[in-house]
Amino acid sequence: MILLNVSRTRRRRLGVAAAAGGLLAALLTAGPAAAIPDPGDSPAAPKDVSRSDQAEARAAIKSGDIPGQDEIVHSANITHVANIPKDVLSGTNSDLAFQGKYAFAGNYDGFRIFDISNPKKPKTVAQVLCPGSQNDISVSGNLLFLSTDSSRSDSSCNSTTQPATEKSSWEGMKVFDISDKRNPRYVAAVETACGSHTHTLVPDRKNVYVYVSSYSPNAAYPDCQPPHDGISVIKVPRKAPHKAAVVGFPVLFPGEGPDGGGNPGAPTNPGVSKTTGCHDITVLPSKDLAAGACMGDGILFSIKNPERPKVIDRVQDNVNFAFWHSATFNQKANKVVFTDELGGGGAATCNAEIGPDRGADGIYDIVGKGDRSKLVFRSYFKIPRHQADTENCVAHNGSLIPVRGRDLMVQAWYQGGISVWDFTNSSKPKEIAYFERGPLSTDQLVTGGSWSAYYYNGYIYSNDMAKGFDVLKIDDKRTDQARKVRMKELNVQTQPDYFD
Repeated sequence: MILLNVSRTRRRRLGVAAAAGGLLAALLTAGPAAAIPDPGDSPAAPKDVSRSDQAEARAAIKSGDIPGQDEIVHSANITHVANIPKDVLSGTNSDLAFQGKYAFAGNYDGFRIFDISNPKKPKTVAQVLCPGSQNDISVSGNLLFLSTDSSRSDSSCNSTTQPATEKSSWEGMKVFDISDKRNPRYVAAVETACGSHTHTLVPDRKNVYVYVSSYSPNAAYPDCQPPHDGISVIKVPRKAPHKAAVVGFPVLFPGEGPDGGGNPGAPTNPGVSKTTGCHDITVLPSKDLAAGACMGDGILFSIKNPERPKVIDRVQDNVNFAFWHSATFNQKANKVVFTDELGGGGAATCNAEIGPDRGADGIYDIVGKGDRSKLVFRSYFKIPRHQADTENCVAHNGSLIPVRGRDLMVQAWYQGGISVWDFTNSSKPKEIAYFERGPLSTDQLVTGGSWSAYYYNGYIYSNDMAKGFDVLKIDDKRTDQARKVRMKELNVQTQPDYFD
């Protein structure tokens, strides 16, 4: 891999130059034991592309329209300060969470803990083998939460894949005690309907509520039966996490029929995912609000009673949104950015053929107050740099950059890299910085790139699916104020009030 800390100009660009219940996590000091993969445990296999697409990718590199294979380019206000490659966990890197001087990085094989007290020299503290996609990760106090969304033989970290058609198969939430960061202990497992693709924490003093997002039920799956039109709510007592249990399944899309009342998808709405659950939820506890990205629908709901969330408004975009993936509030809680994961994260959608309005962010203003609030569409945002047809690229996970009076966000775009953009004017968003690598391959569409890119205590941290853990620093008068904001803990989907 070539690590070139340069700001080479791109021609197509915008921007500037031993556990409870007998459950034990396997701490790794050498290579992990082999796990049997299934389609949910590993990224999509490389896809062949046409000879013309291969030739176009090579020509674009030669002309400078895109970076060379594995070459790093970035805007002048971004510095790449560190990269830590994958180690013994060889699976796909996924989401990130933060606490004090530590970063927690999910991986389809388990999770990794970094000491980031010196962001320029992150150090590995622990690597935990516990296979099961996606291993979406979050932390609260002494507890770490991990999502399993692939059918496993049991809830242990030694499980193997098993068909979802078997009643004994397990999917759901795992809970670890991280009071000793070098020796996490697996303390609880909670099975949930259709597993846990992602999860979101709603913490209070005594308990942590976990909103579990999952989807795609099937009459042949005993533990994932249709309709699946809501979310599982788990209550985890902080002092007795082994007592964690599902306390409800609030229906967010009531309706008659086998699929509930969500977006029906095709053929009614061609190219749009049918809503059979939610993909991801972001909560804003300071405002008792949450925003749900739910396949074919975007929703705004109240979490005044965390066990019984109440939908306030619901929107659809049956023209340009294929799969509502994630959500981010602005600091004033009068806007929501929803992402569209067109192609499921495995397709090349950042090109002229797809255009600027699909596989993009949708910016919505929140108009009105309380239960009368409405989501009003304003505009789309998509990175302005075309990618090769061998690069998976689409809007993915990001976070606010906390600056008073501005709405700034850093965001991952898989092989499209990392974008910093300004949506202070909801109708005219603009990119202000970027970082990206050239394609992993010019012969095949190989899945890779930044899964999550988040701002935490002065730096941008990214978990690249293939290349590892990246640390970036942005130097720009529009974002410099954010360095003064220091967080003790950050789970991006449990969005804080940065200025409280």
